[in-house]
Amino acid sequence: MSKPSRPSAFETVNRLFDKAADLLELSEEKRVELTTPYRELMVRLPLLSEDGKLHVFRGYRVQHDNSRGPMKGGIRYHPDADLDEVRALAALMTWKTAVVGLPYGGAKGGIQCDPRQLSTLDLERLTRRFAQRMEGFIGPREDIPGPDMGTNARIMAWMMDEYSKFHGYSPGVVTGKPLELGGSQGRESATGRGLFFAVERIAPELGLALDGARVAVQGFGNVGYWAARFLADAGCRIVAVSDIDGTIRCPDGLDIGALREAAQRAGSVTAYEGPGCERLDREELISSDCDILVPAALGGAIHAGNAADIKAKLIAEGANHPTTPEADEILLEREVTVLPDIYANAGGVTVSYFEWVQNLQQMRWSAERVDDELHQVMQTAFDAIKKARGEFDTDWRAAAFVVAVRRVAEAARLRGLH
Repeated sequence: MSKPSRPSAFETVNRLFDKAADLLELSEEKRVELTTPYRELMVRLPLLSEDGKLHVFRGYRVQHDNSRGPMKGGIRYHPDADLDEVRALAALMTWKTAVVGLPYGGAKGGIQCDPRQLSTLDLERLTRRFAQRMEGFIGPREDIPGPDMGTNARIMAWMMDEYSKFHGYSPGVVTGKPLELGGSQGRESATGRGLFFAVERIAPELGLALDGARVAVQGFGNVGYWAARFLADAGCRIVAVSDIDGTIRCPDGLDIGALREAAQRAGSVTAYEGPGCERLDREELISSDCDILVPAALGGAIHAGNAADIKAKLIAEGANHPTTPEADEILLEREVTVLPDIYANAGGVTVSYFEWVQNLQQMRWSAERVDDELHQVMQTAFDAIKKARGEFDTDWRAAAFVVAVRRVAEAARLRGLH
Protein backbone atom coordinates (compact mmCIF):
# COMPACT_ATOMS: atom_id res chain seq x y z
CA MET A 1 0.00 0.00 0.00
CA SER A 2 1.42 3.37 -0.99
CA LYS A 3 1.88 6.00 1.70
CA PRO A 4 -0.53 8.94 1.63
CA SER A 5 1.04 12.00 0.09
CA ARG A 6 2.05 14.77 2.49
CA PRO A 7 0.30 18.12 2.10
CA SER A 8 2.27 20.75 0.21
CA ALA A 9 3.77 23.70 2.07
CA PHE A 10 1.08 25.94 0.59
CA GLU A 11 -1.68 23.58 1.71
CA THR A 12 -0.17 23.55 5.21
CA VAL A 13 -0.27 27.36 5.40
CA ASN A 14 -3.86 27.33 4.17
CA ARG A 15 -4.81 24.95 6.97
CA LEU A 16 -3.75 27.69 9.38
CA PHE A 17 -5.80 30.18 7.37
CA ASP A 18 -8.82 27.86 7.47
CA LYS A 19 -8.76 27.72 11.26
CA ALA A 20 -8.97 31.52 11.42
CA ALA A 21 -11.57 31.61 8.63
CA ASP A 22 -13.73 29.17 10.58
CA LEU A 23 -13.58 31.39 13.66
CA LEU A 24 -14.45 34.43 11.53
CA GLU A 25 -17.19 32.49 9.69
CA LEU A 26 -15.91 33.56 6.26
CA SER A 27 -17.85 32.46 3.19
CA GLU A 28 -16.38 29.92 0.79
CA GLU A 29 -16.08 32.63 -1.88
CA LYS A 30 -14.09 34.89 0.45
CA ARG A 31 -11.80 31.99 1.41
CA VAL A 32 -11.01 31.31 -2.25
CA GLU A 33 -10.38 35.00 -2.88
CA LEU A 34 -7.99 35.37 0.06
CA THR A 35 -5.98 32.20 -0.58
CA THR A 36 -5.58 32.39 -4.36
CA PRO A 37 -2.30 34.08 -5.32
CA TYR A 38 -2.63 37.31 -7.29
CA ARG A 39 0.18 36.37 -9.69
CA GLU A 40 2.80 33.64 -10.04
CA LEU A 41 5.94 33.96 -12.18
CA MET A 42 8.48 31.33 -13.15
CA VAL A 43 11.51 32.38 -15.18
CA ARG A 44 14.39 30.55 -16.83
CA LEU A 45 17.82 31.82 -15.79
CA PRO A 46 20.65 30.57 -18.01
CA LEU A 47 24.14 31.23 -16.66
CA LEU A 48 27.44 30.69 -18.46
CA SER A 49 29.64 30.31 -15.41
CA GLU A 50 33.28 31.25 -15.02
CA ASP A 51 34.28 27.62 -15.57
CA GLY A 52 32.73 27.74 -19.03
CA LYS A 53 29.74 25.50 -18.22
CA LEU A 54 26.16 26.43 -18.99
CA HIS A 55 23.75 26.14 -16.07
CA VAL A 56 20.01 26.78 -16.24
CA PHE A 57 18.32 27.80 -13.00
CA ARG A 58 14.66 28.40 -12.21
CA GLY A 59 13.53 31.61 -10.56
CA TYR A 60 10.17 32.32 -8.98
CA ARG A 61 8.14 35.25 -7.72
CA VAL A 62 4.72 34.69 -6.19
CA GLN A 63 2.63 37.78 -5.48
CA HIS A 64 -0.03 36.60 -3.09
CA ASP A 65 -2.22 39.60 -2.21
CA ASN A 66 -2.22 43.38 -2.63
CA SER A 67 -5.44 44.33 -0.83
CA ARG A 68 -3.61 46.33 1.85
CA GLY A 69 -0.83 47.84 -0.26
CA PRO A 70 2.21 46.98 -2.39
CA MET A 71 3.40 43.43 -2.01
CA LYS A 72 6.47 42.68 0.10
CA GLY A 73 8.65 39.64 0.59
CA GLY A 74 12.16 38.30 0.41
CA ILE A 75 14.23 36.58 -2.25
CA ARG A 76 15.54 33.15 -1.23
CA TYR A 77 18.51 31.39 -2.86
CA HIS A 78 18.25 27.75 -1.85
CA PRO A 79 18.02 24.34 -3.57
CA ASP A 80 14.57 23.79 -2.01
CA ALA A 81 13.15 27.14 -3.16
CA ASP A 82 10.61 25.57 -5.51
CA LEU A 83 7.25 27.02 -6.51
CA ASP A 84 5.33 25.38 -3.68
CA GLU A 85 7.74 26.66 -1.03
CA VAL A 86 7.75 30.18 -2.49
CA ARG A 87 3.95 30.15 -2.77
CA ALA A 88 3.61 29.18 0.91
CA LEU A 89 6.07 31.85 2.02
CA ALA A 90 4.25 34.48 -0.04
CA ALA A 91 0.99 33.65 1.73
CA LEU A 92 2.72 33.87 5.10
CA MET A 93 3.97 37.33 4.14
CA THR A 94 0.39 38.48 3.51
CA TRP A 95 -0.59 37.42 7.02
CA LYS A 96 2.65 38.62 8.59
CA THR A 97 2.43 42.16 7.24
CA ALA A 98 -1.23 42.32 8.24
CA VAL A 99 -0.78 41.08 11.81
CA VAL A 100 1.78 43.83 12.55
CA GLY A 101 -0.30 46.44 10.74
CA LEU A 102 2.01 47.29 7.82
CA PRO A 103 0.37 48.73 4.66
CA TYR A 104 1.62 45.84 2.55
CA GLY A 105 0.48 42.65 0.91
CA GLY A 106 2.56 39.50 0.64
CA ALA A 107 5.00 38.16 -1.93
CA LYS A 108 8.05 35.91 -2.03
CA GLY A 109 10.73 35.00 -4.53
CA GLY A 110 13.44 32.46 -4.96
CA ILE A 111 16.05 30.89 -7.19
CA GLN A 112 16.67 27.15 -6.94
CA CYS A 113 20.41 27.21 -6.45
CA ASP A 114 23.08 26.72 -3.83
CA PRO A 115 24.77 30.13 -3.55
CA ARG A 116 27.73 28.56 -1.77
CA GLN A 117 28.59 26.73 -5.00
CA LEU A 118 28.68 29.93 -7.08
CA SER A 119 31.54 32.36 -7.44
CA THR A 120 30.91 36.00 -6.57
CA LEU A 121 30.86 36.90 -10.26
CA ASP A 122 28.42 34.11 -11.13
CA LEU A 123 26.20 35.09 -8.21
CA GLU A 124 26.08 38.66 -9.46
CA ARG A 125 25.31 37.56 -13.02
CA LEU A 126 22.52 35.29 -11.81
CA THR A 127 21.04 38.03 -9.64
CA ARG A 128 21.10 40.59 -12.43
CA ARG A 129 19.49 38.15 -14.86
CA PHE A 130 16.74 37.50 -12.30
CA ALA A 131 16.20 41.25 -11.82
CA GLN A 132 15.95 41.70 -15.62
CA ARG A 133 13.24 39.03 -15.79
CA MET A 134 11.33 40.60 -12.88
CA GLU A 135 11.69 44.33 -13.54
CA GLY A 136 8.28 44.64 -15.17
CA PHE A 137 6.53 43.09 -12.16
CA ILE A 138 8.30 44.70 -9.19
CA GLY A 139 8.66 48.32 -8.13
CA PRO A 140 8.41 50.69 -5.13
CA ARG A 141 4.62 50.89 -5.54
CA GLU A 142 4.04 47.36 -6.80
CA ASP A 143 6.24 44.71 -5.15
CA ILE A 144 9.33 45.33 -3.01
CA PRO A 145 11.72 42.36 -2.62
CA GLY A 146 14.18 42.02 0.26
CA PRO A 147 16.83 39.58 1.49
CA ASP A 148 16.01 36.12 2.77
CA MET A 149 17.85 32.85 3.19
CA GLY A 150 20.95 32.77 0.96
CA THR A 151 20.77 36.45 0.03
CA ASN A 152 22.14 39.59 1.65
CA ALA A 153 22.64 43.35 1.32
CA ARG A 154 25.10 42.97 -1.54
CA ILE A 155 22.64 40.93 -3.59
CA MET A 156 19.94 43.53 -2.91
CA ALA A 157 22.34 46.21 -4.17
CA TRP A 158 22.79 44.30 -7.44
CA MET A 159 19.02 43.95 -7.82
CA MET A 160 18.46 47.64 -7.15
CA ASP A 161 21.18 48.64 -9.60
CA GLU A 162 19.79 46.40 -12.35
CA TYR A 163 16.24 47.67 -11.86
CA SER A 164 17.53 51.25 -11.89
CA LYS A 165 18.96 50.73 -15.38
CA PHE A 166 15.36 50.46 -16.60
CA HIS A 167 13.63 52.96 -14.30
CA GLY A 168 16.24 55.45 -13.07
CA TYR A 169 17.78 55.45 -9.61
CA SER A 170 15.24 53.54 -7.51
CA PRO A 171 16.45 52.67 -4.00
CA GLY A 172 12.87 51.93 -2.88
CA VAL A 173 12.53 48.91 -5.18
CA VAL A 174 14.23 46.61 -2.65
CA THR A 175 14.98 46.70 1.05
CA GLY A 176 17.84 45.27 3.06
CA LYS A 177 20.34 47.32 1.05
CA PRO A 178 23.72 48.60 2.28
CA LEU A 179 23.47 51.84 4.24
CA GLU A 180 25.39 53.66 1.49
CA LEU A 181 22.61 52.85 -0.99
CA GLY A 182 19.63 53.80 1.14
CA GLY A 183 19.54 50.95 3.60
CA SER A 184 18.21 51.44 7.11
CA GLN A 185 19.91 51.44 10.45
CA GLY A 186 18.94 48.36 12.43
CA ARG A 187 17.94 46.22 9.45
CA GLU A 188 20.50 43.46 10.00
CA SER A 189 19.43 42.85 13.59
CA ALA A 190 15.71 43.57 13.07
CA THR A 191 14.28 40.04 12.99
CA GLY A 192 16.20 38.95 16.06
CA ARG A 193 15.37 42.18 17.90
CA GLY A 194 11.69 41.85 17.04
CA LEU A 195 11.70 38.27 18.30
CA PHE A 196 13.25 39.45 21.55
CA PHE A 197 10.57 42.13 21.94
CA ALA A 198 7.93 39.41 21.40
CA VAL A 199 9.47 37.11 24.01
CA GLU A 200 9.90 40.00 26.43
CA ARG A 201 6.22 40.89 26.01
CA ILE A 202 4.78 37.39 26.51
CA ALA A 203 7.09 36.28 29.33
CA PRO A 204 5.05 37.96 32.11
CA GLU A 205 1.89 36.30 30.75
CA LEU A 206 3.56 32.93 31.38
CA GLY A 207 5.18 33.81 34.70
CA LEU A 208 8.56 33.39 33.01
CA ALA A 209 11.48 35.54 34.19
CA LEU A 210 14.01 36.19 31.44
CA ASP A 211 16.88 36.67 33.86
CA GLY A 212 18.33 33.18 34.15
CA ALA A 213 15.96 31.58 31.62
CA ARG A 214 17.60 28.81 29.60
CA VAL A 215 17.40 29.22 25.82
CA ALA A 216 18.13 26.84 22.92
CA VAL A 217 18.51 28.31 19.43
CA GLN A 218 18.20 26.20 16.30
CA GLY A 219 20.14 27.89 13.51
CA PHE A 220 22.89 30.47 13.97
CA GLY A 221 22.46 32.60 10.91
CA ASN A 222 21.36 36.21 11.05
CA VAL A 223 18.11 35.57 12.95
CA GLY A 224 19.52 33.01 15.37
CA TYR A 225 22.60 35.05 16.22
CA TRP A 226 20.77 38.29 16.95
CA ALA A 227 17.98 36.56 18.87
CA ALA A 228 20.57 34.78 21.02
CA ARG A 229 22.51 38.00 21.56
CA PHE A 230 19.50 40.07 22.66
CA LEU A 231 18.19 37.30 24.91
CA ALA A 232 21.64 36.88 26.48
CA ASP A 233 21.85 40.64 27.04
CA ALA A 234 18.54 40.37 28.94
CA GLY A 235 20.05 37.80 31.30
CA CYS A 236 19.08 34.56 29.56
CA ARG A 237 21.50 31.64 29.47
CA ILE A 238 21.97 30.34 25.92
CA VAL A 239 22.49 26.66 26.70
CA ALA A 240 22.46 25.18 23.18
CA VAL A 241 22.89 26.37 19.59
CA SER A 242 22.87 24.35 16.39
CA ASP A 243 23.64 24.79 12.72
CA ILE A 244 23.77 22.45 9.73
CA ASP A 245 26.84 20.64 11.12
CA GLY A 246 25.62 19.91 14.64
CA THR A 247 24.73 21.21 18.09
CA ILE A 248 26.94 22.72 20.76
CA ARG A 249 25.46 22.44 24.24
CA CYS A 250 26.72 24.10 27.41
CA PRO A 251 24.46 23.99 30.51
CA ASP A 252 26.32 26.91 32.10
CA GLY A 253 25.69 29.11 29.07
CA LEU A 254 27.50 29.93 25.84
CA ASP A 255 29.47 33.11 25.21
CA ILE A 256 27.58 34.39 22.14
CA GLY A 257 30.39 36.66 20.96
CA ALA A 258 32.96 33.87 21.17
CA LEU A 259 30.51 31.46 19.56
CA ARG A 260 30.05 33.76 16.58
CA GLU A 261 33.80 34.18 16.18
CA ALA A 262 34.27 30.40 16.21
CA ALA A 263 31.47 29.90 13.69
CA GLN A 264 32.86 32.56 11.35
CA ARG A 265 36.38 31.18 11.63
CA ALA A 266 35.58 27.49 11.17
CA GLY A 267 32.22 27.62 9.43
CA SER A 268 30.27 25.95 12.22
CA VAL A 269 29.22 26.52 15.83
CA THR A 270 30.62 23.07 16.62
CA ALA A 271 34.11 24.63 16.56
CA TYR A 272 33.34 26.44 19.81
CA GLU A 273 35.49 25.42 22.77
CA GLY A 274 34.27 26.05 26.31
CA PRO A 275 34.21 24.42 29.74
CA GLY A 276 31.43 21.89 30.12
CA CYS A 277 30.42 22.05 26.45
CA GLU A 278 29.58 19.01 24.34
CA ARG A 279 28.94 18.43 20.65
CA LEU A 280 25.76 16.64 19.60
CA ASP A 281 23.84 15.87 16.43
CA ARG A 282 21.92 18.86 15.10
CA GLU A 283 18.57 17.08 15.61
CA GLU A 284 19.18 16.94 19.37
CA LEU A 285 18.78 20.71 19.70
CA ILE A 286 14.97 20.48 19.60
CA SER A 287 14.84 18.29 22.73
CA SER A 288 17.26 20.45 24.74
CA ASP A 289 16.48 21.00 28.42
CA CYS A 290 15.47 24.67 28.24
CA ASP A 291 12.77 27.19 29.03
CA ILE A 292 12.67 28.91 25.63
CA LEU A 293 13.20 27.26 22.24
CA VAL A 294 13.94 29.44 19.21
CA PRO A 295 13.67 27.54 15.90
CA ALA A 296 15.49 29.86 13.49
CA ALA A 297 16.42 27.55 10.61
CA LEU A 298 14.26 25.93 7.92
CA GLY A 299 10.55 25.14 7.97
CA GLY A 300 9.17 21.89 9.38
CA ALA A 301 11.83 21.54 12.08
CA ILE A 302 9.22 20.76 14.73
CA HIS A 303 7.02 17.88 13.62
CA ALA A 304 4.96 14.99 14.92
CA GLY A 305 8.11 12.93 15.42
CA ASN A 306 9.81 15.29 17.87
CA ALA A 307 7.13 17.62 19.32
CA ALA A 308 6.57 15.33 22.30
CA ASP A 309 10.29 15.56 23.18
CA ILE A 310 10.30 19.35 23.54
CA LYS A 311 10.99 20.47 27.09
CA ALA A 312 10.64 24.22 26.56
CA LYS A 313 7.73 26.17 28.04
CA LEU A 314 7.83 28.72 25.22
CA ILE A 315 8.64 28.37 21.51
CA ALA A 316 9.42 31.62 19.68
CA GLU A 317 9.42 30.95 15.95
CA GLY A 318 12.30 32.76 14.29
CA ALA A 319 12.00 30.71 11.09
CA ASN A 320 9.04 30.65 8.71
CA HIS A 321 6.54 27.82 9.38
CA PRO A 322 8.97 25.77 11.51
CA THR A 323 6.11 23.87 13.19
CA THR A 324 3.84 21.48 11.31
CA PRO A 325 0.09 21.45 12.06
CA GLU A 326 0.44 17.96 13.55
CA ALA A 327 3.14 19.20 15.92
CA ASP A 328 0.97 22.19 16.79
CA GLU A 329 -1.75 19.88 18.07
CA ILE A 330 0.74 17.96 20.21
CA LEU A 331 2.14 21.19 21.66
CA LEU A 332 -1.36 22.48 22.44
CA GLU A 333 -2.17 19.27 24.31
CA ARG A 334 1.08 19.62 26.27
CA GLU A 335 0.34 23.31 26.99
CA VAL A 336 3.53 24.54 25.36
CA THR A 337 3.10 28.18 24.33
CA VAL A 338 4.03 29.01 20.73
CA LEU A 339 4.70 32.55 19.56
CA PRO A 340 3.78 32.11 15.87
CA ASP A 341 6.15 33.02 13.06
CA ILE A 342 3.86 35.60 11.47
CA TYR A 343 4.27 37.67 14.65
CA ALA A 344 7.52 36.51 16.27
CA ASN A 345 9.76 37.02 13.22
CA ALA A 346 7.98 40.07 11.80
CA GLY A 347 10.72 42.44 12.96
CA GLY A 348 12.57 42.03 9.67
CA VAL A 349 9.71 43.05 7.42
CA THR A 350 8.80 45.86 9.83
CA VAL A 351 12.21 47.49 9.57
CA SER A 352 12.13 46.82 5.82
CA TYR A 353 8.96 48.92 5.81
CA PHE A 354 10.83 51.65 7.70
CA GLU A 355 13.59 51.48 5.07
CA TRP A 356 11.04 51.82 2.26
CA VAL A 357 9.44 54.83 3.98
CA GLN A 358 12.85 56.47 4.36
CA ASN A 359 13.60 55.86 0.67
CA LEU A 360 10.28 57.35 -0.46
CA GLN A 361 10.79 60.39 1.76
CA GLN A 362 14.49 60.66 0.90
CA MET A 363 15.51 60.84 4.53
CA ARG A 364 17.31 58.71 7.11
CA TRP A 365 16.20 57.70 10.60
CA SER A 366 18.53 57.21 13.55
CA ALA A 367 19.14 53.73 14.90
CA GLU A 368 17.35 54.75 18.10
CA ARG A 369 14.24 55.79 16.18
CA VAL A 370 14.20 52.53 14.23
CA ASP A 371 14.42 50.47 17.41
CA ASP A 372 11.76 52.55 19.18
CA GLU A 373 9.37 52.30 16.22
CA LEU A 374 9.93 48.53 15.99
CA HIS A 375 9.26 48.13 19.70
CA GLN A 376 5.97 50.00 19.34
CA VAL A 377 4.86 47.90 16.36
CA MET A 378 5.59 44.64 18.19
CA GLN A 379 3.79 45.85 21.33
CA THR A 380 0.70 46.98 19.42
CA ALA A 381 0.55 43.72 17.45
CA PHE A 382 0.82 41.65 20.63
CA ASP A 383 -2.06 43.56 22.19
CA ALA A 384 -4.23 42.85 19.12
CA ILE A 385 -3.36 39.14 19.17
CA LYS A 386 -4.04 38.90 22.91
CA LYS A 387 -7.42 40.57 22.42
CA ALA A 388 -8.37 38.15 19.61
CA ARG A 389 -7.23 35.21 21.73
CA GLY A 390 -9.65 36.24 24.45
CA GLU A 391 -12.42 37.05 21.98
CA PHE A 392 -12.32 33.62 20.33
CA ASP A 393 -10.91 31.57 23.23
CA THR A 394 -8.17 30.13 21.03
CA ASP A 395 -4.41 29.62 20.90
CA TRP A 396 -1.82 32.26 20.05
CA ARG A 397 -1.27 31.10 16.46
CA ALA A 398 -4.95 31.02 15.60
CA ALA A 399 -5.40 34.41 17.26
CA ALA A 400 -2.59 35.91 15.16
CA PHE A 401 -4.16 34.54 11.99
CA VAL A 402 -7.57 35.89 13.05
CA VAL A 403 -6.09 39.39 13.37
CA ALA A 404 -4.36 39.12 9.99
CA VAL A 405 -7.18 37.49 8.03
CA ARG A 406 -9.76 39.90 9.39
CA ARG A 407 -7.66 42.89 8.33
CA VAL A 408 -7.03 41.57 4.82
CA ALA A 409 -10.66 40.51 4.36
CA GLU A 410 -11.88 43.95 5.38
CA ALA A 411 -9.43 45.72 3.05
CA ALA A 412 -10.52 43.49 0.17
CA ARG A 413 -14.17 44.19 0.95
CA LEU A 414 -13.66 47.94 1.02
CA ARG A 415 -11.72 47.94 -2.25
CA GLY A 416 -14.15 45.66 -4.04
CA LEU A 417 -13.03 43.33 -6.83
CA HIS A 418 -9.65 44.70 -7.88
